[in-house]
Amino acid sequence: MASESKRVPRSRMTGKERREQLLDVSRRLFAEKGFDGTSVEEIASRASVSKPVVYEHFGGKEGIYAVVVDREVQALTTVLTDALTSGGHPKVLLERTALALLGYIETSTDGFRILVRDSPVAQATGTFSSLIGDVATQVEYLLADQFTRRGLDPKVAPIYATMLVGMVALTGQHWLDSRSPKKADVAAHLVNLAWNGLSSLERNPQLTRASDRPVR
Repeated sequence: MASESKRVPRSRMTGKERREQLLDVSRRLFAEKGFDGTSVEEIASRASVSKPVVYEHFGGKEGIYAVVVDREVQALTTVLTDALTSGGHPKVLLERTALALLGYIETSTDGFRILVRDSPVAQATGTFSSLIGDVATQVEYLLADQFTRRGLDPKVAPIYATMLVGMVALTGQHWLDSRSPKKADVAAHLVNLAWNGLSSLERNPQLTRASDRPVR
């Protein structure tokens, strides 16, 4: 009889390693199914652990979701802030910011899918919409400076910053699934619309008279 091969025991994960494994598994599930569609049972099953292990590390689904969202918010905040504070001509900053967001979507697709969903859990770090608001606040100061230099009213910079950042964010959501055209081309078209629009702003924009007429 052939001698039985000795079974090599699997090394047990440390607490830190197990925590990271659970976060990776949960991140994929939340991106795939959303918060409501994901259960603790499925997280435990995918990670090959029992439900109590998940509760031990995170206290439940809400706890693990909060950590996943917080990490993604921090990652996206970092890349966008780096782009906005890198210095240079405002048009170059706009290009870098558009590329930074699209680059994050390209490399962290699951994370972006999680962020753009409506969060059912109150987060200290906020949701995607509040993150966009934070970015708009940074853009606001850049626009206010440019408005002043061009003889425009800097008081309206906040609303323009919100519109500009919102346009970039919504385009990113569209590109998340289509991935066409190429990232650089999408960024170029974004900047084309945004920068050329900003370059030709009127000091006192007014609606055309035709828009005042009731629609029949």
